[in-house]
Amino acid sequence: MDFFTSTSIDSPLGLALLVVLGVITGSVAGILGIGGGLLIVPMLTLWPIALVQATATSLLGVMVSAISGSWRNWQQGELNLRRSILLGLFGLPTAQVGAWLANQVSDRILAFLFAAFLVSMIVLVAWKKRIQPGPSSPQSESWGIPTIGLLAGFLSGLFGVGGGSVMVPLQMIALGEPIKSAVRTSLGAIALVAMSGLIRYGIQGNVLWLPGCALALGGMVGVQIGTRVLRRLSSDRVNQWFRALLILLALYMIWRGVRGR
Repeated sequence: MDFFTSTSIDSPLGLALLVVLGVITGSVAGILGIGGGLLIVPMLTLWPIALVQATATSLLGVMVSAISGSWRNWQQGELNLRRSILLGLFGLPTAQVGAWLANQVSDRILAFLFAAFLVSMIVLVAWKKRIQPGPSSPQSESWGIPTIGLLAGFLSGLFGVGGGSVMVPLQMIALGEPIKSAVRTSLGAIALVAMSGLIRYGIQGNVLWLPGCALALGGMVGVQIGTRVLRRLSSDRVNQWFRALLILLALYMIWRGVRGR
């Protein structure tokens, strides 16, 4: 911890560390189908910055990583562009609400809310394991896409996550979408949702732009690695890693809230 308090986040060393962090989180995002904010936000709080600044800054890396990964998926003909756009558009207004609310809440409360969110995702992953994906019906899409988009947008703005950790399991449950397809669809929607939250935080002056650009640079590289690794992993292994990651992050954010820095 002393290292981070003595090293400025926008120093050459700090920026280099953020590029590495971007590569790591981008890779994990490509493998697990999350925007990357779930990893970036806790790591950024190791520096002496407010949690709302970490949340805001993470969205820049999340957005650029999502665009980079989605571009590759589109080139490969593996992206359901229509569904991605619809999910993203429904998430835009609620991302603004989440970003506004995050600016009204103390760091301690936000940390506990983040931990509660992570625990809820662990439950969703467990449910997802019991679901046999099947083709979606027009009826399920008519209510499922708006619901998923609205919820993911709000959580993206509030916690600085891209929304993929919400979209992926809900797409599988509500729309019957296979996990790899859900990951690609959500990644496309994340770009729009994260952009909306980033605009709001930018207006509020909470984005650390230089560190955010360093994260984005690393994220562009990392997500390309992760999307390729994903093809070689079994679904069971991905699910195991996803649950382990959420548990560790939930424990960390509970500890962060108890400290109440």
